[in-house]
Amino acid sequence: MNHSDEASLGAEMAPEEFGGGTLVACLILGLSFLIGAPGNLLVIWTILKHVEQRSHTVVLILHLAAADLVVLITLPLWIYSLAHSWVFGEACCKAMVFMINACMYSSVFLITLMSVERFIVVRYPFASAVWKRKQALNIVLLALWTLAFLFSIPIVPTQVVGENLGEMHCLFRSYTSTSQELVCVLLETVMGYILPFSILVVCNGCLCSRITKMNFRSKHKSTILITSVVVAFAICWTPYHVGNILSVITIAIANTFADAAEKLESVRNTMAFIAGAMVFISSTINPVLYMFAARSFRNSLRDTGIQKLFRHISSTSPGEGTREMSFVSKRHSNQTNSSQYAVESNDQINMLMKMCEDNQAADTEVA
Repeated sequence: MNHSDEASLGAEMAPEEFGGGTLVACLILGLSFLIGAPGNLLVIWTILKHVEQRSHTVVLILHLAAADLVVLITLPLWIYSLAHSWVFGEACCKAMVFMINACMYSSVFLITLMSVERFIVVRYPFASAVWKRKQALNIVLLALWTLAFLFSIPIVPTQVVGENLGEMHCLFRSYTSTSQELVCVLLETVMGYILPFSILVVCNGCLCSRITKMNFRSKHKSTILITSVVVAFAICWTPYHVGNILSVITIAIANTFADAAEKLESVRNTMAFIAGAMVFISSTINPVLYMFAARSFRNSLRDTGIQKLFRHISSTSPGEGTREMSFVSKRHSNQTNSSQYAVESNDQINMLMKMCEDNQAADTEVA
C-alpha cells in the first residue's frame, strides 16, 4: 500500500474494506502456511538428503524452496497482526518486510533463471556444456541474491507502521514525494514482474516449437514442470502488479482527472489485501507442482516419488542437448551411409549394363 504523505495513512482504507479484506487474506495466508511451509521443507530435505548428483535445475529448485520457506515462516506473525494489531515495533516491521521482499525478488529471478537454463540446454547444448564446465552457477546465484537484496533497499526508509481503525498495522509505505513513490513502484513492477515475465514468455515460447520436434521422453518432465511454475507465477503475481500499475496511473492523472484518480485508488484499495495474499500462494504452490510431477515415479516402496523426480531431473537435464546432438549425428550418419549404398548400387548397375552392351557388340561382330 502506497502513500506519499504519512499523515494520511489512517484514512487509506475504509473500515468495511479493511475488515472484509482482512478475513479473506487471513484465510489465504493460513492455508499458504499450512501447505507451503511443510512442502518447501520436504523439497529442501529431499534434495539435500537423497540427491547427491544435482543438476543446475535441481540446485535452482533448492534455492527457490529456501527463499519460499523464509517468506512462509513469517505468515503466523502476519496473520496475528492482521487479526489484531502489529505489536512488534517499526524496526521489526522494516526488517521483516525487507527480508520478504528480498526473498520474493529472488524467487522471481530463480524462476526466470530456470527457464533460461532450460532454454539454453535444449536450444544451445554447446553453450550449456560450457556453462556447466566453468561452474558459473555459483557466481550467477551470488549475483541473483545480491540484486534481490539491493532492489529491496527502498523498503527500509519507506515501510512504516500506520494506524487503521485505532490499531497499528505494518502495512503501509510512506514516501517523501510523488516522484519517490513513482520510482519505487515502477522499480518493483518492472524488475520484479514485467522484465522477468517477458523473458519467461520468450524462453518458453521458443521451447514449445523445439520440444515438439524431439523424440525423447526425458526432456518433457523438467520442461513441463518449469512451465507449470511459470504459469503459477503469472497467476499469483499479476493481480499485485496490476495494483501497482493502477497506483502509477493514479499518480499520473491525479491533478488532471481527480475523480477518475479517486475511483482508481478505491479499486486498488479494494483488491490490495487479496492481491497481496495471492503473492504468498506463489511460494506455496511450487512444492504442490513437484508432488503432481512426481506421481509417475511412485512405484517403489523404498523411494518416494519426489526423490525420483529430482534424481530424474538431475540425470536428464544436463544431457538433453547432448542426446539431441547424438540423435542428429546418428541420423546424419545413417543418411550418409544410405547415400553411399545408393552410389555403390548405381555403380554396380552401370557396370552390368556396360557388360551387356559389350556382349551385344561382340555378338554382332561375330554375326
